[in-house]
Amino acid sequence: MNTRVLATAVALLAATAACGAQSLDAGSPQPASGAPAVVLDQAPAEEKAAPVINAITPDPALAAKVPAKLKSDGLKVVSSIGYPPMELYASDGKTPIGFDPALARAIARKLGVKVSITDEEFNSQIPGVLSGRYDFVISSMSDTAERQSQVTFVDYVQAGAGLLVKKGNPAGVNGPADLCGKTVSVVDNGSSMELAEEYGADCEKSGKPAVNLLKFPGDQEALLQVTGGRAQATITDYVVAANKAADPKLAVEAIALEGTESPWGIGMKPDDKQLIESVKGALDALIASGEYAKLLQAWNLDKLAVQSAVINGGK
Repeated sequence: MNTRVLATAVALLAATAACGAQSLDAGSPQPASGAPAVVLDQAPAEEKAAPVINAITPDPALAAKVPAKLKSDGLKVVSSIGYPPMELYASDGKTPIGFDPALARAIARKLGVKVSITDEEFNSQIPGVLSGRYDFVISSMSDTAERQSQVTFVDYVQAGAGLLVKKGNPAGVNGPADLCGKTVSVVDNGSSMELAEEYGADCEKSGKPAVNLLKFPGDQEALLQVTGGRAQATITDYVVAANKAADPKLAVEAIALEGTESPWGIGMKPDDKQLIESVKGALDALIASGEYAKLLQAWNLDKLAVQSAVINGGK
């Protein structure tokens, strides 16, 4: 008789465990997975796209396929803050805002995970991803064949380059041919440097003086060479050039470089297939829902829109 009672008790305990008992200290039931619900991050108040971001809810199908590491640790993002309107700091000097942080936060919410955004110097970003310190880089980074040998990109905008010159354009720089014999400042190891080198080679092929290049770690240092008179122009992304030209205190003009449009990508480790598919799926979902377009509109970047998330679309 005692043996039968004991066996019945054991069976009841096993059935209870199989069904998943609720914790006595939890006021609300746990999700079916048994993991606690994630409290999604709210966008900073100064983020222009904050209302759009905060209204984004997780896509159940995408959230179910998120890598386990993202569910536990959150999405770790690296960017280079100081490239408005793509990346800049809020008035507190430490909170990243701008289109790239906005999209990172939107992707995280669509996947149902938390997110952290860290500022790193441009040349340190891909190594940081490859070492596993960050999950992805989103930093106005051109998707190029050279970079594809290191990371896999999910392309999120299509952008071109531009020139910034002093107000009134005293050096008469209106296009690539006008750069021959001029001093041009660029961000070291970026697509702008590659473009400047290409223009310099064209100058020499045509028998004109070469372009004198000044290379700097960041965009701000490159711009200072123009406003300070050391360089006649700086090459940067046109959206950034237009944003700076709108500031009367800088006294600069923006000139579009036609035919330079190319995709910018979110870079990840090539063998991180599950993450790549999650990010691509989240971006496609944001595009389909119209939330992506609203993020662009908030930062007046409608012209950069892509129609779908493409992997390694750069040439």
